[in-house]
Amino acid sequence: MKWIKKLARTKATASVILIRLMVGLVFLSEGIQKFLDPDVRGVGRFIKIGLPEPEFLAYFVASFEVLCGFLIVLGLMTRLAVLPTITIMLVAIFTTKFPILMDEGFWKMAHDARTDFSMLMGSIYLLIMGAGRWSLDKLIRN
Repeated sequence: MKWIKKLARTKATASVILIRLMVGLVFLSEGIQKFLDPDVRGVGRFIKIGLPEPEFLAYFVASFEVLCGFLIVLGLMTRLAVLPTITIMLVAIFTTKFPILMDEGFWKMAHDARTDFSMLMGSIYLLIMGAGRWSLDKLIRN
């Protein structure tokens, strides 16, 4: 239990809830959409990108997006929940945005990567700062 309290520590202000809502709700929504529209957002997209085992990987990623998004919104085990979201965003940037950079240049890539970059930076911020005063992590810590 000591390690849980250590992970749950946060000195961040209550306003961190805005970052948690931004990051958590986007991941939650994207994960749900992969289940609802697999041909466009899930398996079909993973096939188009050329990822290995797209039938498995799409649902695996979607499950983590839903679970971690929900945990981030609640502010529960936030530092653990953002580790998969950071990984997901790094893979998304390397597999979908670097090819755009190579083919169409920096500005097209920068435009298309804005959400990925925001989710990556928001996740990293939560990893560093924790969930903030209005979170379940704060209750665990006390």
